[in-house]
Amino acid sequence: MALAPARTKYRKSMKGSRAGNAKRGNTLAFGEFGLQSLSRGPMTGQQIEAARVTIARHLKRKGKLWIRIFPHKPVTKKPAEVRMGQGKGPVEFYVAVIKPGAVLFELAGVPHSIAKEAFRLADAKLPFRCRFIVREGAAV
Repeated sequence: MALAPARTKYRKSMKGSRAGNAKRGNTLAFGEFGLQSLSRGPMTGQQIEAARVTIARHLKRKGKLWIRIFPHKPVTKKPAEVRMGQGKGPVEFYVAVIKPGAVLFELAGVPHSIAKEAFRLADAKLPFRCRFIVREGAAV
């Protein structure tokens, strides 16, 4: 089961704007190391879960992982070969809207080399490029 909100005020939402850089959630808040997005786009609950599993497997139950994003935005889709009109389609899945600079995951309690490799493996699962960031004053 992919990540999705338990309940929402409205079932469907408008597409909205993806312009600009992340104004909040763009610095490390919990851990020593982080994975920061360099480009924009939607990230599904399945992609977040795939990256989380990859990081967790590499860490072998060591350290603490924080997931800083959540898929709140519903994405609707109409069935194949359906004519235009007749309203908006049903909700298919949920996405997190990612802007450049957003911190996606944070990690603490593991060495620099292990954290860097874990985030490199997770980056391969994501639909956009990311970079590895380290907290100021953290031991490298």
